Amino acid sequence: MAEQEETDSARDRRKSLRLHGRVARDIGVSIVSGDRKPGDLLDGEIDASDRLKVSRTAYREAIRILAAKGLVEVKPKVGTRVSARDKWHLLDPDLLAWMFEQEPDEHLLKSLFELRKVVEPEAAAFAASRRSQTHVEKLEDALERMAEYTLASEEGRVADQDFHAALLDASDNPFLRTLTSSVAAAVAWTTEFKQRHQPLVRDPLPDHVEVYRAIAAGDPDWARRAMANLVEMALFDTTSAPRAKAPKQTGSRAA
Repeated sequence: MAEQEETDSARDRRKSLRLHGRVARDIGVSIVSGDRKPGDLLDGEIDASDRLKVSRTAYREAIRILAAKGLVEVKPKVGTRVSARDKWHLLDPDLLAWMFEQEPDEHLLKSLFELRKVVEPEAAAFAASRRSQTHVEKLEDALERMAEYTLASEEGRVADQDFHAALLDASDNPFLRTLTSSVAAAVAWTTEFKQRHQPLVRDPLPDHVEVYRAIAAGDPDWARRAMANLVEMALFDTTSAPRAKAPKQTGSRAA
């Protein structure tokens, strides 16, 4: 009996985790998409949990997730308000995913690529001078999988993320390595976005091969130029991709 109660309790905890994660995602998407503006007041805990048909605990946990990501501020006697954009943790992988749930803000999109232009070419130069043979093999393996599966498949996009992760690891810089999950998320979601409405027009694999060749050759200047070109072309592909018109809002919002 006790074992059954423990199992039921564990199942309830897992269900709560799924619920508060879903609620956090729905509200998060409404914020980063611009549906909710900085300063907007969210519904109170009781009203929101009743309307969403989730427990107050699940809703409270969702708000904590959003607050930890800088999207909302919770103040006693005031409530929960959407934070100013400069307080958002924009490199959080969840925020990057939520931005691309709909059509991403064009300024934010270009700003993301500006960050990549600042970080990735120098990381590639460091990688060229510091990489081990293991790093070279990881880059080569990622390229082989990208070629086999293509970026039109989930396997190919994972290989693309692995390529960029291996490059940051090869930089041998612990601060750059902390950007791995953010860069991987940026690569994944921009790649998915480019293909959302039509197949890729240009094959980016040769750009990656050029970066690999430069790093394998141990040539920092070549690696820097090759990665700068890769990011520039990725920006061109992304901004050239067809964008859907934002649908009209007809229903009620998440909270």
